Amino acid sequence: MQKPGDVVLGGLFNVHYTSVFPELSFTSEPNQVTCQGFATVGFRHAMTMAFAIDEINKNSHLLPNVTLGYSLYDNCGTLVIGFRAALLLASGQEEQFLLQEKCLGTPPVLGIVGDSMSTFSIATSDVIGLFNLPIVSYFATCSCLSDRRRFPTFFRTIPSDAFQVRAMIKILKRFGWTWAGLLVSDDDYGLHVARTFQSDLAQSGGGCLAYSEILPWGEDPAEVTRIVEIMKKSTARVVMVFAHQIHMIQLMEEVVRENVTGLQWMASEAWSAAAVLQTPRLMPYLSGTLGIAIRRGEIPGLRDFLLRIRSDIHISSSSNNYGHSMVMQFWEYTFQCRFAPPPAGWMEAGGELCTGQEDLESGGAELLDVSDLRPEYNIYKAVYALAYALDDMLQCKPGRGPFSGNSCATLQTSEPWQLMHYLEKVNFTTSFGDQVSFDENGDALPIYDVMNWLWLPDGRTEVQNVGLVQKASKEEELTLDDDKIFWNFDSKQSPLSVCSESCPPGTRMARRKGQPLCCFDCVPCSDGKISNDTDSMECTSCPEDFWSNAQRDHCVPKKTEFLSYHEPLGICLTTTSLLGTFICAVVLGIFTYHRSTPIVRANNSELSFLLLVSLKLCFLCSLMFIGRPRLWTCQLRHAAFGISFVLCVSCILVKTMVVLAVFKASKPGGGASLKWFGSVQQRGTVVVLTSIQATICTAWIVSASPAPHKNTQYHNDKIVYECVVGSTIGFAVLLGYIGILAVLSFLLAFLARNLPDNFNEAKLITFSMLIFCAVWVAFVPAYVNSPGKYADAVEVFAILASSFGILLALFGPKCYIILLRPERNTKKAIMGCSITKT
Repeated sequence: MQKPGDVVLGGLFNVHYTSVFPELSFTSEPNQVTCQGFATVGFRHAMTMAFAIDEINKNSHLLPNVTLGYSLYDNCGTLVIGFRAALLLASGQEEQFLLQEKCLGTPPVLGIVGDSMSTFSIATSDVIGLFNLPIVSYFATCSCLSDRRRFPTFFRTIPSDAFQVRAMIKILKRFGWTWAGLLVSDDDYGLHVARTFQSDLAQSGGGCLAYSEILPWGEDPAEVTRIVEIMKKSTARVVMVFAHQIHMIQLMEEVVRENVTGLQWMASEAWSAAAVLQTPRLMPYLSGTLGIAIRRGEIPGLRDFLLRIRSDIHISSSSNNYGHSMVMQFWEYTFQCRFAPPPAGWMEAGGELCTGQEDLESGGAELLDVSDLRPEYNIYKAVYALAYALDDMLQCKPGRGPFSGNSCATLQTSEPWQLMHYLEKVNFTTSFGDQVSFDENGDALPIYDVMNWLWLPDGRTEVQNVGLVQKASKEEELTLDDDKIFWNFDSKQSPLSVCSESCPPGTRMARRKGQPLCCFDCVPCSDGKISNDTDSMECTSCPEDFWSNAQRDHCVPKKTEFLSYHEPLGICLTTTSLLGTFICAVVLGIFTYHRSTPIVRANNSELSFLLLVSLKLCFLCSLMFIGRPRLWTCQLRHAAFGISFVLCVSCILVKTMVVLAVFKASKPGGGASLKWFGSVQQRGTVVVLTSIQATICTAWIVSASPAPHKNTQYHNDKIVYECVVGSTIGFAVLLGYIGILAVLSFLLAFLARNLPDNFNEAKLITFSMLIFCAVWVAFVPAYVNSPGKYADAVEVFAILASSFGILLALFGPKCYIILLRPERNTKKAIMGCSITKT
């Protein structure tokens, strides 16, 4: 279909579904290819271009004094025919037209609108690009066409599949669908989508493909059956299909036969608005489909233009490959008639002749349906893009042009490559309010509608717009009205399509070997680690002073452990310590009250009082091992313990030595030994021995002071507060010195054990030192093997046990005599005289 003009724009449209090739015997002239299956929608696409050019010619502000013409070709759904038509447009027509009433020649074809299919556009652009002829496609979406080095003259008013794929991934993420199937057509459109989808999905981390299959061209029922079986067996509930209507028809026939239900279909722009699939037989399966659709637009006046179509206006005498103009074929298809002369046998079979006056309003409903203009809107924008580029080119001021010598192109001398310069810079806004421009790859500003197939109770089907996907800054922005979406499930909610349920906080994802990334097990975080996000890849270790809670979803402060006054063990030890202190005070009071009695005065009563005071200090120093360790308590606890016990043991040692000295002095010639054990010497010995321990403690604290320490080695979930000794050597010297004095006291008392009972207390000292040594010998392994607070408890127990041992062994018998047997508390009894019992 053609219309003359000063400048002619070419168009390639899919007015027929398919074509039949003649057999080539090469013995006779081959017949022409026959086009079959008239597509009213494709015809409307061609008429939309005719309308846009007619509208531009009537616009006095756009291309004034220039008439646009068109030359529209039908590719018949066949690459060979479409390719030949493109070459005809690029190389010129046989027919001649008058230019400015003087020049004869072929009208310049400066641009082509088309082709509709990606494969056709790839083949056409590969060759037409050699002519530097701009091609503006309205429906070819293959991302490969964005390769500017290979397709330098290709433009399009439909977004690239790369954007469509990212838009589809956005929808998957929106509803949490991480496990989906992908079906693509076996052509450039589908295969490029499959590669792009897999790479983009992996980069986005939005999910995995349960399967990826290629839908065959032509009749291949075995392959379609195999694909449907995969869909049935898969756990993926979401199926994305990037294919053409013919593929979907074949696929859905098998889906219906197998009764495969419970799937959420996602449609590419190629079939998201296909009325041929919206039938009562298929809608039980396809209802609820979500699809990416070309941006819908409004084209005022298009319907009126279509109503003015008459065959006698548009019939052209130009040669074509099927013998009739597009309008004639549309008319014959729509009204089921034939123009004269009719084919042989047509009238005999009851056929009618076309008059060209049939009522298009009543018979052309499909053509006149302009309620959902999507590809048509892209065609409209493509024609206007070429027109605005041509207008900019013709408005060039001589001497200011972009070409060599600052020259400009003219209507008579213009070349297609000159129009390319302006087409790359074109920028305008349609009457519908959409901006049209091209990026560095020739792609239009990306924008898609999101459609939802709604099956109404009365059996009708409505394809409703539920959202929008558009480019915002560097990312895609998805806007969805969730409340409008119809879900074809009993729950009326979005389906769940995952290989594995999301891992809740407190767990991490463990990949299943040999399976896609979306298939995993949820493994609880180990102790001390948490994950507070869904689908965490790793668990995070808690800070040093924190531990994981029971749910492993957040860190909580670790429990602190130390020997506390508030726990039963601490209360028992504190009570025992205070009890020991109280008993010492009572004994000290008894001895003070009975200080003039012989049993108190025997063997230096001053040492006895000092021994009681030291025992009281021993009991009290144990309290420093209870409670939260602090620096001063850590420094003083061992010092106080060491000095108190040395003071105690020193008193016992001196008392033992006095016993031996007195016994020796009682023998002939032994009186001189007592002069070395007078009161002054006894006090001095105690002070010297105690001062040595004080020096050891001072040196220890100054050189390597004990300090509080948070120990996390015993329990991972607890902080054990303890005092580290600072210097193991210092602690060992402190205990060793006490041990030496205790062993020495024990040996001396043991040597004096056979002295007369009533004369000395050597046996009591021996027994007390035996208890003392036994307790501290047992203390060492118990202390080393007791963790945390139990080490402090062992040490406190040792202090209390040894203190009680000394207290009871040395002072118990004396208090017994003082309080219960006062008759034995006499000098005669002490010196060994018999006591008469009454």
